[in-house]
Amino acid sequence: MLTVLVTQFVLIWAVIDPIGSVPVYLSQTQRLTAQQQRIVALKAVAIATGVLLFFVIVGQVLLEAMQIPLPAFQAAGGLVLLLFALTMIFGEGKVDHECKISKEEVAHSELGSLAVYPLAIPSIASPGAMMAIVMLTDNNRYALSEQIITTLVMISVLMITLLLLLGANKIQRYIGNVGAAIISRVMGLILAAVAVNNLLMGIKDFYLLT
Repeated sequence: MLTVLVTQFVLIWAVIDPIGSVPVYLSQTQRLTAQQQRIVALKAVAIATGVLLFFVIVGQVLLEAMQIPLPAFQAAGGLVLLLFALTMIFGEGKVDHECKISKEEVAHSELGSLAVYPLAIPSIASPGAMMAIVMLTDNNRYALSEQIITTLVMISVLMITLLLLLGANKIQRYIGNVGAAIISRVMGLILAAVAVNNLLMGIKDFYLLT
């Protein structure tokens, strides 16, 4: 059980990438007051949590409605996660990829809109995170108790993300953008290994069904 928890925590941590979201949060909220920054952080994590919980609850139903075999989805999910991991390793970091808003735009934009994009989606609730959550809570592979545990692990990572955002200014002084980029790439490498395993297992199970 402990091994499963650690594996799931590492995988979910890698796809959500809480530390990688810190530079994005700082770049988007640097012109806001401390209170406004806290509001944006709370809203962003709340929205991301809602989105990922939606995929926990409805993801399997969507698969069954579209009559997509689990091995095919697992292989596709592994491929998507692999591509996502490769962008983490070789591509631009989150802070470089996300657009920054000007002073004028900050003055006239709503905090809710800022929390939705780019913080909640796609920085925290990334496509890779959505795909991973659906795969880790599949009804045909995991019992309800296991899905609940996975959901709790996901929520714990999101709570850590919230704490990191609330303490982002202090973290920035310690690790800087370079430190965040290094950690993001290490997580990308771990995620790539998990993705390749899911891809190969999906292909294997698909041929066993046919």
